[in-house]
Amino acid sequence: MYINIIFVKITFVDNKRKILLVEDDVFMLELLSDKLRKSGFEVSVAVDGEECMKVLQSIRPDLVLLDIVMPKVDGLDVLRRMKGSPDLSGIPVIVLSNLGQKEEVERAMDLGAKDYIIKANFTAGEIVEKLNKILK
Repeated sequence: MYINIIFVKITFVDNKRKILLVEDDVFMLELLSDKLRKSGFEVSVAVDGEECMKVLQSIRPDLVLLDIVMPKVDGLDVLRRMKGSPDLSGIPVIVLSNLGQKEEVERAMDLGAKDYIIKANFTAGEIVEKLNKILK
């Protein structure tokens, strides 16, 4: 009697898009990260620009959702550093801020942001829609 044993390696591919959410407001951080996860994204978080740069050393997100006004290192400095780095410059960044002055928007866009969202003008669902459009 012969018994054939076959070993099969099964690899599961995780097709979730990776988002790095950088936000110092705990309420906004929890609200958006929950909405993004429920929308099928894998979400990593950072609470300031310094932590964001550390996280970017260990993961390569498909997109960064970046607040501007944060402690330690502000979002515009993070954006400047990312776009100046060969390893990070290709990662799309959407600025998410309460600052809506024309100068702030222009500065972020000039630094390489793909879009600029004023928090008060968008719902979490609308933010997810923008992310999906940019990631297509």
